[in-house]
Amino acid sequence: MNEKMNNDKLTDRDWEELASSLSGEKEEGSELLDQFLVSDKSDTGKNWKALSETMDERDIDVDNAWRKVNSRLDETVTLSVKSNYRILSLRSTLMRVAAVGLILLSIGTAALYIGKSDTLSKKIIVATSDYQKNFMVNLPDGSNISLNRNSVLTYRSSFGKHSRNVALSGEAFFDIAPDASKPFIIDAGKASIKVVGTSFNIITNNSNSAVEVFVKTGKVLLSDNTLDKNILLEPGDVGTMNSGVTGKTVNKDPNYMSWNTGLLVYDGQKLDIVFKDLKRVYNMDIVADDPDILEETWTSPIDNQPQETIIRLICASFNLSYVKEGEIYHLVKK
Repeated sequence: MNEKMNNDKLTDRDWEELASSLSGEKEEGSELLDQFLVSDKSDTGKNWKALSETMDERDIDVDNAWRKVNSRLDETVTLSVKSNYRILSLRSTLMRVAAVGLILLSIGTAALYIGKSDTLSKKIIVATSDYQKNFMVNLPDGSNISLNRNSVLTYRSSFGKHSRNVALSGEAFFDIAPDASKPFIIDAGKASIKVVGTSFNIITNNSNSAVEVFVKTGKVLLSDNTLDKNILLEPGDVGTMNSGVTGKTVNKDPNYMSWNTGLLVYDGQKLDIVFKDLKRVYNMDIVADDPDILEETWTSPIDNQPQETIIRLICASFNLSYVKEGEIYHLVKK
């Protein structure tokens, strides 16, 4: 017969093992889990199972999520999600396990971290996984931010009361609500972006490690961290900032925002370029076993089609066949 345990005496390692068992990381149960469930008065196992079966992806209303768990959180709660709903680490009491369900059901599939340091400066972090894009964050001032894969957005719960400051790592598209009295400022690591009301895209982790900003509407001021170097960007401009080195060009890539729209258009580009775009937009890894395949050219649009449809269209167009190994598509000539 399973013995009851004192949940207050569980260590961090114990909580991590329980989280791993509940989320399905371990194929078999454990004695620790059995004892926990016997003494569990909050139906955590049942609630966790129901949570894992909830697969809808809704826009985030972080204020609503915070209101639901604010009364239960007295210390830092750290959540991380794998595949959509796997908890990697959670600490402290059983009540925090219940709070996990409330948070994830409120925000969909991204991870949420809320750290309490004082009444007006709770830090809120929203992070996306390798399989998430266009994850919408609705800020209290009416601004909307769409996160690409593997991106992290950070701001304070007091956002909008006295200032509008956020931090970004990764890539996101910003649609900023106008407010001349409170400029919207983004900390992008190696650069700072300041706007009043506009729409633009930011990349903090491109290939040359520069911060890159593309302006769709309005004007954007791109600065280095010392504020000594500044670039004023207007619609169609792409500005870059790297350790004080600045640059500005006019965007000529029709697929620059395809990660956000899902639409790729081509007019005779080589498959080498197409495959790189498909990796960025659709998370598709395509390898041509014969290098000559990469020299073929593509002219058809790709518009939010499933991966299998895309790879079959490519094969039919160039008399190719494919084998999928894991997540990688290998193309060969017939």
